Amino acid sequence: MTGGQNRTQIKTGQTVSIVLKKDQRTGLLTQGVVKNILTKSFFHPHGIKVRLEIGGLWG
Repeated sequence: MTGGQNRTQIKTGQTVSIVLKKDQRTGLLTQGVVKNILTKSFFHPHGIKVRLEIGGLWG
């Protein structure tokens, strides 16, 4: 399991566990498959934002 702060660690089609914005206080993880990588920079200290295949914007 990685921190997800480097864009190179994340690939389209990869199964990931993320914390949804609504769950940031509790840290509850949601699992899904990466549909798109939304963060353009190669590094982000709070993590790379992705869209999951289940629909919606998560990250």
